[in-house]
Amino acid sequence: MMDANIFRIEGSVTACRRHGSGHINETYLVSTDAQRSYILQKINRAVFRDVDALMRNIALVTDYLSGQESGPPCVAALIPTRAGANWYEAEDGSAWRMYACVEGGVCLDAARGPDDFRQSGRAFGAFQRKLAAFDASQLTETIPRFHDTPERLRVLFAAAKQDALGRAKEVRREIDFAAARAQEASTMVRMLQRGELPLRVTHNDTKLNNVLLEAVTGEPLCVVDLDTVMPGLAGNDFGDSIRFGASTAAEDERDLERVEMSLLLYEAYAEGFLGECGQSLTEAEIETLPLGAKLMTLECGVRFLTDYLSGDTYFHTTRPGQNLDRCRTQLRLVADMEKKWAQMARLTQKVARR
Repeated sequence: MMDANIFRIEGSVTACRRHGSGHINETYLVSTDAQRSYILQKINRAVFRDVDALMRNIALVTDYLSGQESGPPCVAALIPTRAGANWYEAEDGSAWRMYACVEGGVCLDAARGPDDFRQSGRAFGAFQRKLAAFDASQLTETIPRFHDTPERLRVLFAAAKQDALGRAKEVRREIDFAAARAQEASTMVRMLQRGELPLRVTHNDTKLNNVLLEAVTGEPLCVVDLDTVMPGLAGNDFGDSIRFGASTAAEDERDLERVEMSLLLYEAYAEGFLGECGQSLTEAEIETLPLGAKLMTLECGVRFLTDYLSGDTYFHTTRPGQNLDRCRTQLRLVADMEKKWAQMARLTQKVARR
């Protein structure tokens, strides 16, 4: 364990204990004799190989947000080392960073009702609005082509052709489902290339549990987990939230009859998100929000299926077939969105006009 006093904390460390339930980085809650708390993280260098680029992205965004005059910065402050660096490399090669601890907040793995999801939308909408004038080209694409849906499909078809474990024959229906939507999957990428959609600063992991909500009021305090902050499309951030939070079932639900996209939750999230950033988005961005939801769901399903065909090497699993179950829930959600497409579009425009 490294010495947390290397960072510019107030007081001296009195306690340091494991914190949270994340699977990528090791997280610790640090307390000091000055009655201050901090979040210390050991960065997973197997996942984030270019720590300099990763931390440069985070520092650029957090510094920009903290410099705005109106309202709270909507992210936790990054604590530098005493030497002024935004991360620290220990003698054993491990990489460490520290954030100020935001007190009085909770992270939820599932919404207790529509208002929790609405508040999540407010948090990510505020993040988008406050960064609307930030030049996203300053940021490094630390995970290349992360939300390039056509590329994800290409990788799936290559894995199916290779069929390393002989699993392709049992998932032919899922492969065909994805293939039938391959042309539509490139829509937003093409729009970006043609300049019809602007490049934005995007969070890229907009799950409900990446928002800290005030424990009593449920109001959003800040967005957390900035590891995937990169240049991207606002519709992808909106869409990933819908994919994760508007589903009526668990991500690995085996009974597909329980899986659908809740229009009630869709509208609640859109109210929160567009209520914060609707004026900052272009008309084309708002029109493509439902498509972002569909394509992010398709993309995630394709990634689960690719991992299943390749031997479950990327996503952590706790039982055989879990990645296939995850894939099937996502494709079920895509099909349900297609059935509700007109309603999703109407709700989006109705909320945007408020």
